[in-house]
Amino acid sequence: MPLQPVNVMQMAGQAARTSGLRSPAQRVAILNGFGRTLGDGIIGLQALHLAIQLGIIAPRPTLFRLSGLPAMIQSLYAVADFAQIRALPQSRATPATKFEGARGFDQDFDQNFDQVQDFDHVVDIRDFAFDADFQRTSMVDFFLRRLGLDPQTVPPLLRRNTWLAPRVAPQPPRWPDRYVLVCPRASMSLRDMPPEIHECILRHVATIGPVVTQGSVPSALEGEVVHAPPCTTLAELCALVRHARWVISTDTGMVHLADAFEVPCLAFFPTHRPEWRVRDYPRCASIALRSVLPPGLEFARRAGDHSLAHRAWFPDGADLGWLSRVINGCLSYL
Repeated sequence: MPLQPVNVMQMAGQAARTSGLRSPAQRVAILNGFGRTLGDGIIGLQALHLAIQLGIIAPRPTLFRLSGLPAMIQSLYAVADFAQIRALPQSRATPATKFEGARGFDQDFDQNFDQVQDFDHVVDIRDFAFDADFQRTSMVDFFLRRLGLDPQTVPPLLRRNTWLAPRVAPQPPRWPDRYVLVCPRASMSLRDMPPEIHECILRHVATIGPVVTQGSVPSALEGEVVHAPPCTTLAELCALVRHARWVISTDTGMVHLADAFEVPCLAFFPTHRPEWRVRDYPRCASIALRSVLPPGLEFARRAGDHSLAHRAWFPDGADLGWLSRVINGCLSYL
């Protein structure tokens, strides 16, 4: 079933045209579009793809991005054929440096910016991870607003990550049929699953079928659980998710890939409210962990923050009965 029926797109387009939004700029630059992580990129590019489809942003805007990011992140943007990618010099990576058209990047300091042209409109989202609006709102809503769209005019169906799957060629399955994929690691260690939680999940789901994990396999589960080594290509990573029966993950980019490929997902949120990340994902069951950390914390402020984030996974101390009940409650929906 297609995720974007034509009539829904027409409704969204009509809403956008009647909401007072500006006419599409012809030459658009987006600074730091859309950050350094896989999840931010998947969601930000969905917002951009939609803004282009609705005529709010003209086709092929230019994303100025930092160089030297992991190859997996760069490959995500390489398949986004609706945008051009240019290098954002490290010396211009923060809003402290004013952007006055592309020529505002002084060519005397950044020779990579020779032969650049001015832009009609600049969307500056440098350092957006420190923006209070980003930290405490739905991520897709944040990007839509910055691109000129009122999120309230956009049906939930169109806020899902539909842009990616058609642009990644399917690969044959590599792992056992109908496996459960467990993803314990996040881009920020603050959101990592503790080893005890990871092992409890592996033990539980190993009783229902094959299990593949991106984490380490405890010695007691060797032979029952398969370790998936780091994927080297975007197609390989997408295939890992696409062929899974179920994804169980901490708050990380794998949750957003699960939505992109229509795979049921159980996601745990130790630092953010689930509605800020997965509100529009109908196949995602989300668990908000009870943490004393400030909601929306992106980075550890001090060493003790990791201990506080760890504690949120253990509301009943060593008793992990709550986790078993959560998993059992999801099984009937698979």
